[in-house]
Amino acid sequence: MSISFSAARRTLLTGAIAALPLALMGCNSKAAGPLPFEGNDISGTHLGRDLSMVDTTGATRTLADYKGKVLLVFFGYTQCPDVCPTAMAQAAQALQLLGDQAAKVQVIMISVDPARDTPAILGAYVHAFDPSFIGLTGTPEQLDKTARSFKAFYAKEAGPTPEQYAMNHSAAFYLMDQAGEARALLGPALTPEDMAHDIKLLL
Repeated sequence: MSISFSAARRTLLTGAIAALPLALMGCNSKAAGPLPFEGNDISGTHLGRDLSMVDTTGATRTLADYKGKVLLVFFGYTQCPDVCPTAMAQAAQALQLLGDQAAKVQVIMISVDPARDTPAILGAYVHAFDPSFIGLTGTPEQLDKTARSFKAFYAKEAGPTPEQYAMNHSAAFYLMDQAGEARALLGPALTPEDMAHDIKLLL
């Protein structure tokens, strides 16, 4: 079972990225103009402002809880066979490249499979990549609202049994600055070095 994107899915994702409006002024305290991101600059889109999910302790979390940290937000699920573990491993490598500055960064994986990803299961999964990683899950309604806020794609794909299904989903990280503003979309083609470069621009 695989959730690799079909050519059509990739085309739709590319089109969605290109369609995002860009407002590049006044979003970063360190620079007045656009920053040289390796990822796609999405400054001014205000994506993710309605994030409201449940963490591994059962507490509801919003962007306000992570103010003061640069965020890497990813939508995935624990039974993902390839995309998610690769993305989490890349994020862990990017943090290693940041050294002491990694303490100013929070990696968050939002589950697109809340039916199976309980807080305990999700917590164990993300901590296997890095103890500092945070997993967020919740109700289907919470996920729907949060994903819409990010314009993130996810869809259930039937498997051989009702329980053995897969989830097709967006495969990019949302890079958010310390004020909670979306700044760049980091696609799967970027390396950990590219990711670390873009994160440093916001530190």
